[in-house]
Amino acid sequence: MVVTLIIACEVGFWVLLAGGLALRYLARMPRTGAAVLLMEPLLELALLIVTAVDLKNGASADWKHGLAAVYIGYTVAYGHYTIKWCDGHVAHRFGGAPPPPKPPRYGLARAAHEGRLWLRTVLMAAVAAGLLQIAVWYVGDEGDTASLHGWQVNVARIVAIHGVIALTYLIWPKKDPAGRGGGGAARDEDGAARPQKSLR
Repeated sequence: MVVTLIIACEVGFWVLLAGGLALRYLARMPRTGAAVLLMEPLLELALLIVTAVDLKNGASADWKHGLAAVYIGYTVAYGHYTIKWCDGHVAHRFGGAPPPPKPPRYGLARAAHEGRLWLRTVLMAAVAAGLLQIAVWYVGDEGDTASLHGWQVNVARIVAIHGVIALTYLIWPKKDPAGRGGGGAARDEDGAARPQKSLR
């Protein structure tokens, strides 16, 4: 049941995202569209509740519960980033907004962008590891929590691997072949130039 709900939450995420953006820019109902987009966190809340109930009803803690924790962590860390990216492109295509800026490609600006993405991965891992630890305490000494601990190790590995990749952009920054600097434009929290706000 947990795996089915994870799939349903993933499908629901994109359905709500598409529906919210369609209402905002195609139906010209920005407030209604924003309200639909704000329903996204309810999917993660439902998944968390079902996971807890499944454990409460005597289900053995296994990889499915670990995957649920990682999915929730990913959505917390990258959900808004994904919505913002999609909103910028749809606003440009259907709302008359300027094209969203691309992430920096060269120099320290690119390294900073990759570092901010890595911090999102750290947040994902922290949320997932915290939920996994709560599940471990919930199951207690009587249950088998090896799979939950295994997921904690896995998210730590993800952080380490992503950190090494991000660090390479700082140690070996890619140079702009045109000779321009890596920065110059104002950047948002994701390291990209600040676009015109499309969320109304």
